[in-house]
Amino acid sequence: MSNLKAIKRENLTSGSNNKLRAKGFIPAILYGGKDPNQNISISKKEISNLINSDTFLSKVLEIEVNGKTEKVIPREVAYNVVSEEPIHIDFMRIVSGKKIILEIPVKFINHPDSPGLKRGGVLNIVRRKVELRCPAENIPNEIIVDLSGTDIGTSIKISSVKLPNNVFPTITDRDFVVATVAAPTVIKEPEKPVEEASAEGAEGETQTAEGAEAAGKDGDVSKKDDKTKEGSTEKKPEEKKPAEKK
Repeated sequence: MSNLKAIKRENLTSGSNNKLRAKGFIPAILYGGKDPNQNISISKKEISNLINSDTFLSKVLEIEVNGKTEKVIPREVAYNVVSEEPIHIDFMRIVSGKKIILEIPVKFINHPDSPGLKRGGVLNIVRRKVELRCPAENIPNEIIVDLSGTDIGTSIKISSVKLPNNVFPTITDRDFVVATVAAPTVIKEPEKPVEEASAEGAEGETQTAEGAEAAGKDGDVSKKDDKTKEGSTEKKPEEKKPAEKK
């Protein structure tokens, strides 16, 4: 569990908030439970790694304000539309015994143990987050989906996912799909053994050699024919001389 130190904000004007941001702090509010709302500020450097994680809005944190530590959960982060930097955070106090509705990210494990993925199948993720109703004292950081044994055509439904005690999906009227293992779009032909490929190559070389030899013989014959034609002299019939006049 991450521990954060916060400073109480007395001045709530927009100008004072901008000054806080310029000094590297993020204005925030702490609400919920029996205690009144409290305006605070958090060091941007201290919380930047947490904000960038996928589990930030479902992660239980401890915030210390003026020596008092409380368990809280981030509920909303406002960002600057231009710089995309966080400019305000809402934290809700965790009250024991209360139920909280949260969107929890889904994490898939054991990809190498899936026969379908080994055969070239594709993991089609239908829901990257699932909305759950959780006890305040038992909030999961993520939902784990084990892909072991999943084959092509498998539909992973929420009923097959192991959830913590007293944690239930908010969708109760159907057993919805979290992910499927789909068939590959392109089927790869199995690679030929090295010996077979070598044999085919050798056979091709033999055929090529035989063809070249045959071509050479034909070529010699044609050359001989040409030489015969060039060297041959045909005898022309003798012309009869005209008879001498007497």
